Amino acid sequence: MKHNLKITAILLTMFVVTQFIGLAVLKADVFYFEQEIEGKMEKVVNPYLFWIAPPEVKTQKDSFSMLGSLIMAFIIAITLLFFLTKFKIEFFLKAWFFMVVVIALFLTFYAFEKLVPFVIHPIAAIIIPLIFASILGFIKIFRRNFLIHNFTELLIYPGIAAVFVPILNLWTIIILLIIISIYDMWAVWHSGIMQKMAKYQINKLNIFSGFFVPYVSKKLKIKIKLMKQTLKKSELKKKKIKINVAILGGGDVIFPIITAGVMMKLFGIWHALFVIAGATLGLTYLFFFSEKKKFYPAMPFITAGIFIGMILSYILL
Repeated sequence: MKHNLKITAILLTMFVVTQFIGLAVLKADVFYFEQEIEGKMEKVVNPYLFWIAPPEVKTQKDSFSMLGSLIMAFIIAITLLFFLTKFKIEFFLKAWFFMVVVIALFLTFYAFEKLVPFVIHPIAAIIIPLIFASILGFIKIFRRNFLIHNFTELLIYPGIAAVFVPILNLWTIIILLIIISIYDMWAVWHSGIMQKMAKYQINKLNIFSGFFVPYVSKKLKIKIKLMKQTLKKSELKKKKIKINVAILGGGDVIFPIITAGVMMKLFGIWHALFVIAGATLGLTYLFFFSEKKKFYPAMPFITAGIFIGMILSYILL
């Protein structure tokens, strides 16, 4: 096992909680709202979110076209991130992360407002989540805080998923999962680019796109206890203590949410739950059978679990 049972349980719990938050956010359908027209309740476009709303997809051809655009955008984003990392342009990287975080948190908070059993004034419904998103985004990016970081991670990926689920269908999400899994294997096992970017984010930017859980081993705890007994406080402060870090990348969290959202949109909530169960089992398998001090691409295991969940939902439901 790569990490001890407690840390593994924490990562898996955060993963599952984020998936269910994602379903709630997607269920809220932030880009539309119901309005009474000639005595009938109909879906109409939300005019307050036109600036971030995904394009409307009506046919399978439109969805495949959007998949091509999405893959191209992904390639551009990874390339841009790589060059900004290579040339160490920290300010632009932090500004980029801040913008994405604020928009994603805003969409999640806005979705929560749609789920409450009372009506919020349209202007207040925009301003309130924007204030919360900006404050949390600022603390996350510019004031390193372990609790705020992981709390916001629970809310960021559901917000991002809300933008992508409307433009994907069953076949496009299957193709996307396969492409992302192949990329993940190449980036971790072949090029090592994933490890380099992760280390740069953590060490230089003091941020990380994913769950981040630092912990100390039993041996290190004993060592620290002995040092406290034998060393003076001034000497103890000078000692450098290397701690372990358990991480789970943001991509490993968001793609199961997107897939579950597509399945919920097409077939209903139970199919989405099968996807989440499969993704969780795939990730659990990776955590329990991976080795310490080795890097593994999580998406191939998660994707395999997702596909098993899809097949089982098709057979059983």
